[in-house]
Amino acid sequence: MTDNPFASPNGDNRPSNGNGDAAARHEDTEVIPTHAAPSEPEVAPTAAHPVASHPASEQPAAAPLTPASDGTMSTAQPAYDGSGYAAPAAPVKEKKRGAGAGAVAGIAVGALLLGLGGGFAGAWAYDEWGSPSASLSVSEGESVDRDAGSVASVAAAVMPSVVSIESTMEGGSATGSGFVIQEDGYILTNNHVVDGATAITVVFSDGSEHDAEIVGTTADYDLAVIHVDLDGLTPLTFADSDEVVVGDATIAVGSPLGLEGTVTTGIVSSMHRPVTAGDTQTQAYIDALQTDAAINPGNSGGPLLNAKGEVIGVNSAIATLSGTSSETGSIGLGFAIPSNQAQRTAEQLIENGEATYPVIGVQLDGRYTGEGVQVVDDSTGVVEGGPADAAGIEPGDVITAIDGRPITQTDELIVAIRAKAAGDEVTLTVQHGDSSEDITVTLGSSDEVTYEQP
Repeated sequence: MTDNPFASPNGDNRPSNGNGDAAARHEDTEVIPTHAAPSEPEVAPTAAHPVASHPASEQPAAAPLTPASDGTMSTAQPAYDGSGYAAPAAPVKEKKRGAGAGAVAGIAVGALLLGLGGGFAGAWAYDEWGSPSASLSVSEGESVDRDAGSVASVAAAVMPSVVSIESTMEGGSATGSGFVIQEDGYILTNNHVVDGATAITVVFSDGSEHDAEIVGTTADYDLAVIHVDLDGLTPLTFADSDEVVVGDATIAVGSPLGLEGTVTTGIVSSMHRPVTAGDTQTQAYIDALQTDAAINPGNSGGPLLNAKGEVIGVNSAIATLSGTSSETGSIGLGFAIPSNQAQRTAEQLIENGEATYPVIGVQLDGRYTGEGVQVVDDSTGVVEGGPADAAGIEPGDVITAIDGRPITQTDELIVAIRAKAAGDEVTLTVQHGDSSEDITVTLGSSDEVTYEQP
């Protein structure tokens, strides 16, 4: 794993790479959380699992940022905006930014997977101190005499639907979490919880164990659906994550450090955190919900709930202070895949065994240091016949906002697009020369757009 501020909440020991802004990135490809380098005020999510394809967003991730002699960050490899491939560039200074959207000081991100064979794996990390989260553990069958809507009553209601997942892999095993999404045995979790597993065991809150098979996975979104041969299960209900606001109450349920049936509470600390996770081959871009509910290795794949017990996200990463060991736990900075994205992807995985992601058909230049993000200024910048081309976007254009939300980094644009669905319309604010205009783009699908490698 790199020193990216984000890590997946599983216990695997797979390294994640940091993404920089020093080179062109794919805007239409998956967004990958990168870790921020020490002393760097900006947090870059690290990739835990790729969520998008390389053509539009599965481009190679840029090398982890490392401190330059003058204290700024530099990288010797190109960064991709998710829309296509860009040619490698010489080391350049990383774009400065304030503590605004997605910016966190001295953070490292890792996967929240608990490695049972070789100790604890790195946990996705972010850097910020939050107030302590209250926690409680409830086992199925306990009598809970609490008011409806209380944390205790919500925990008791959802516990039978939340599971611990034990994955056997070459060289060891790992544990994560998951939750029932269909009564006939379908369970949602993170891709990094089951990636490479030769055998999977699901443990329910009543202690029963069942073998599970993988139905479909996507590293692009770091999500996976597995199946157990059971009927009559109680699925959790997905809430509309677009309705979530900062300050909403959150409840996280899972198996941190192998402690099954653990419940922690907090609030939604922030929205639209651009998180990237995974390695150079499997990077995921997440338009994440941030929470201060305690999330630790082993929580990966478990639900983040609202006060009604509805799923608003899938816990996937935590932030840790740069320079700390991979065993570091929660510091009050956890990240979850929004429920709308998770539900949409799960449906695709159940139906097709794989999932696509939305793209606009451009490649971004990570070497650009001005306002907004720039489309690569050559013939590879805009895919001929793609969504951006049809809307009138040209090579060299600078995108400064999406749906009115300012864009200052390539990851921000990529995750914002990945949070949508193919066929959705987005409004991009585009600068072309001295003029600026709002352009409506209908998003295409990653399996329909082919990027030209420079």
